[in-house]
Amino acid sequence: MSIALSIIYLIATITFIVGLKKLGHPETAKSGNLIAAGGMGLSIVGTIFIHDLEVPTFIYVLIGVAILLGSIIGWLIAIKVEMTKMPELVSLFNGFGGASAALIGFVEFSKQVDESLQAITIIAGIIIGAITFSGSLIAWGKLNGSLKSVVKIPQHNLVNNLFFILILAFAGYTVFTGVQSPIITYSLLAGGLIYGILFVLPIGGADMPVVISLLNSLTGIAAAITGVLYDSMVMLVGGILVGAAGIILTVAMCKAMNRTLGSVIFGNFGGGVVPVEGVNKALGSITRTTASDAAIMMNYATNVIIVPGYGLAVAQAQHVIHELEELLAGKGVNVKYAIHPVAGRMPGHMNVLLAESNVEYNMLMEMDDINPQFSNADVVLVVGANDVVNPAAHNDPASPIYGMPILDVENAKHIIVNKRSMKAGYAGIENELFYNTKTAMLFGDAKAALTDLVTEIKNM
Repeated sequence: MSIALSIIYLIATITFIVGLKKLGHPETAKSGNLIAAGGMGLSIVGTIFIHDLEVPTFIYVLIGVAILLGSIIGWLIAIKVEMTKMPELVSLFNGFGGASAALIGFVEFSKQVDESLQAITIIAGIIIGAITFSGSLIAWGKLNGSLKSVVKIPQHNLVNNLFFILILAFAGYTVFTGVQSPIITYSLLAGGLIYGILFVLPIGGADMPVVISLLNSLTGIAAAITGVLYDSMVMLVGGILVGAAGIILTVAMCKAMNRTLGSVIFGNFGGGVVPVEGVNKALGSITRTTASDAAIMMNYATNVIIVPGYGLAVAQAQHVIHELEELLAGKGVNVKYAIHPVAGRMPGHMNVLLAESNVEYNMLMEMDDINPQFSNADVVLVVGANDVVNPAAHNDPASPIYGMPILDVENAKHIIVNKRSMKAGYAGIENELFYNTKTAMLFGDAKAALTDLVTEIKNM
C-alpha cells in the first residue's frame, strides 16, 4: 500500500512541475492548470483511500461531504467571477489556504508534542498560516473597496515590528519550555491573526499586487511546513513550488515598480492627493477630444499602439477593443498592444483579459519590446491605464514612482487617453502625460467610448 501511495505522490509531484511550466505561456496555461489539478486530485484520492488512516467511517463521510461542498462552492465562484475581480479571488482563496495550514497546526499542537523540531514546525505553521489568512482577507477588502487604500496607524512600522518580535519571543519560549496548553495555542493563533491585519492594513493600494504575491508565497511555505510535519513529499514539493514561485513573482513585481520589498512593506505607496479635474497650475491644462475626432486620427494612422489598463477591465470592454483592433487592421492599420508587467491588478491580468476576447497573443508586446516602437507610433490609445504611463517616473525625482519602468507613451506622435475622469491612479499622484500637448483626453466609460469609436470608424 505504501509503495502504491508513493508512486501516486511521485506522479502528482511531476504533474505539479509540468503544470507550473505550462503556466508560463498562454497557449499552454489551460492544459497546465488541468494537469496540475489532476495531480492534486490524484494525491487526495490516494491519501483518502490508500493511506492507512485508521479513522471511523463517519470521518470518511465528513471528508467526502467537505470535498463535495468545497468543489461546488469553488466551481460556482470561479465560473461567475469577473476578470476584474480575479485578483480578489486569488487573495481570498489564498487566505483559505493559510487558514488550513493554521488549523492543521492548531489541531496538532493540541496533541502531545515530544520533540523541539516538531514543536517548531507546528508553531511555524500556526503563525504563518494565521498571518496569511488575516492578511489575505485585508488585501481582499482593499481590492474590492471595502477598506481604504491606506489606513493610518500611528508609528505602524514600530508597532508591527515590536508585535512580530513579541510573537517570535513567545513562540521561542513555548518551544524552549515545552509547555502545552489551550491558552498558548489560542494565543499563538490570535497573535498571527492580529499581525496579519497590522501587516497589510497600512500598505497602499498600489502595492496590493505585491502583497498578494508575498502572502501567496507564505501560504506555500505553510503548506511545505505541513508536508514536513506529516512527512508528505507531495505537500512538501507543492508548498515549495508555490512558495518559490510567489517569491520570484514578488521580486519581479518590485523590480517592475522600481521598489524594494522593504519599501512595499514599510513605505505606504499610494493614497495621495487627487488633482483638481482638468487643470494643474504647474503642468497646465488638458485637451479634450471626441469619439469622432479620435476615430479620424486612428483611421488614417499607419501604426497604432493600444495600452490597456485596469479601466478596460472594470468596464468589461475587452471584446469592444478587439473589435476596434480588427476594424483598424482591416483598413490596413498596423495595431499592437503594449502590456506593462503590473497593468491591471496582477501580472498577466491584461494578457488573460485580452485572450478572453480572442486577441492573438503575438499582438501583445511586453514593455521592453514595445518601448522602442512608441516613437514610430502615429497614435497611441491608452484605455484605463494611469501610473504605468506616467512620465513622472522619468522626469520627477521627487515622485514616489520615480525610476519605475513605464511604457514610453510620451514618445508617440499623438496620444489619446480614455478615462472616466481626472482622478488619480492607484499611486495617488498626478499624471504628466495627461497635460502633454500631444495628448487628447477622451472622457467616459471605456466600453461606451470604444463603442463610439468603433461606430465612427465604421461610418468612414
